[in-house]
Amino acid sequence: MRKYLMLAVALGSLILTSCGGGGYSGYMTRSYTIKGVRYNPMTVEEALSYDETGIASWYDESSFFGFKRGDSSLGEKVGRFDVSGAHKTLPLPCRVKVTNLTNGRSVTMRLNDRGPFIAGRIIDVTPRAAKKLGFKDQGLTRVRVECLSVGDGRYKRKARRSRGIPFVPFL
Repeated sequence: MRKYLMLAVALGSLILTSCGGGGYSGYMTRSYTIKGVRYNPMTVEEALSYDETGIASWYDESSFFGFKRGDSSLGEKVGRFDVSGAHKTLPLPCRVKVTNLTNGRSVTMRLNDRGPFIAGRIIDVTPRAAKKLGFKDQGLTRVRVECLSVGDGRYKRKARRSRGIPFVPFL
């Protein structure tokens, strides 16, 4: 009986350290260190208002930091046809809208990995996502990244209010 109690306490501790606080569940916000740099993931509230412009790159999951082929930070397999990505500080998993500012193409994807760990880049995407966004041949592009939801989708970005000025197209 005592063995089971110890196991339950250990599992409970693991779950609490891998999930965020504040009554939210279903996502990961553990701090981590890569190449001597400590990263502290955002809270759900910070993530749901995340909207950033910067440089995106795509990564070949077969050579990503020496991990086993296709394993993400969440331990999921990343296949060559997946449309997913990596971010340094958004909670995992989360859904984001990525818009290529060069050509206007956008894709909604699930983030399930950490990275990119190269200065000046805000998101890494899979080769399939890069192709859909139209920058696979270039390798890098300028994008806008907006977080849509965190975890299993329970925690979603609130719709933005209109400023009261209707859009009237020119005729």
